Amino acid sequence: FSMQQMYDVVSDVEHYKDFVPFCKKSLVHRRTADRLTADLVIGFPPIVESYTSHVTLVAPNVVHAECKDATLFDHLVTSWKFTPGLSNHPLSCVIEFQISFEFKSSLHSHLANLFFNELVKQMEKAFYSEAVRRYGKPSIPSIKLKLLDS
Repeated sequence: FSMQQMYDVVSDVEHYKDFVPFCKKSLVHRRTADRLTADLVIGFPPIVESYTSHVTLVAPNVVHAECKDATLFDHLVTSWKFTPGLSNHPLSCVIEFQISFEFKSSLHSHLANLFFNELVKQMEKAFYSEAVRRYGKPSIPSIKLKLLDS
């Protein structure tokens, strides 16, 4: 998929509730060309959290989201970066996804650490599947380079 296609999927916060795992609600209040503010509800029982996400958009390169008002998290930051893929495949790109979070509760932190890699895999699959749904099969097979622990 092209940078623009993947950027369009990731920046479509209004529809996260339809395809992102554990996202129960996604309501965008304000959107400009370079920013949006959205209320999100995420839930993976027994944890359910509502928060406001402040998203910075740099089409078609970056989608950066920060949560500063959550009761469950001390911080939650996600960053997607899209760079050109293979020069002979214009419908390809390299995707860098980073997530940083810290729970206020040590119990929640421990639970999250147990399931973190699985959660990241599910999120990756959800965005990829949404791109397939929107744009059809990819022009070349996907290659997963590596998962880095932060």
